[in-house]
Amino acid sequence: MRQSDRAPNLWVADGVAVPDDAAVGVNVVLHAGTVLGAGVTIDDGAVVGRAPRLAAHSAAAGRELGPAVVEDGATLCAGSIVFAGARIGADAIVGDQAHVRERAVLGAGSVLGRGSALGPDAVVGARVRVQTGVWLTAGTLVEDDVFVGPGVVTMNDDAMTRSGEALRAPVLRRACRVGGGVLLTPGVEVGEEAFVAAGAVVTRDVEPHHRVQGVPARVAGLVDSAEVLERWR
Repeated sequence: MRQSDRAPNLWVADGVAVPDDAAVGVNVVLHAGTVLGAGVTIDDGAVVGRAPRLAAHSAAAGRELGPAVVEDGATLCAGSIVFAGARIGADAIVGDQAHVRERAVLGAGSVLGRGSALGPDAVVGARVRVQTGVWLTAGTLVEDDVFVGPGVVTMNDDAMTRSGEALRAPVLRRACRVGGGVLLTPGVEVGEEAFVAAGAVVTRDVEPHHRVQGVPARVAGLVDSAEVLERWR
C-alpha cells in the first residue's frame, strides 16, 4: 500500500490504477485488486476492495473473492465500503455509509441508499432504487426496475443458525415495489409489478400484479394498470 498524490491521504495498493478522469475525495483507501472504470467518483472516506473478516466456521471462509470492480461513471459516496469481489455497475450510486459485501452486484444505474447494505452474493439489477437503511441479506435477488423503500429488511434463515438447511433468500421480481419498513421472510418471492404496502410482514409469495398489506401480508387487490412501469417510462 502506498500513498498517492492524486488526492489528500489517498492510499493505493500496488497494481491499482486510478483513471485520469476519476474524482477522488479525502482519506480514500483502494485495496489490492481494485478495478476502477472511467469517470468514477469516490468520495471522502470510501474504502474499495477490502477483504471480509470471516469467522472460522463461516461457510464462505476461504472462497475466492476476485477484484472489486467499479464500472464507468459509478459513484461511491462518503464512508461507503465496497468489498473484494463486489461489482458496482456503470453509473450506479453507493450512498453515504452504505456497504456492498463480497461477490455482491449493484446493477447499472441503480442506487443503494444511505446506510443500506448488500449481503454477500446478493444481486441487484439495473435501475433499482434502494432507499435508506435497507438490508438485502446474503443471496437476495432483485431484478431490474424494482423499488425498495426505507428500512426494508430481508431474511434468509428460518432457524437462525440452528439448522443445517441451505439459506433461502427472498426474490424481488422485475418492477415490483416494496414499501418502507417491510419485512421479507426467508425464501419469499414478490412477483413482477407487485406492490407491498408499508409495514407489511411478507410470509408467503406475492403473485405478480397483486397488492398486499398487513401483518401477515394478505392480498388487498390488484395493481392499477395506470401504475405499471411501461406507463411511466
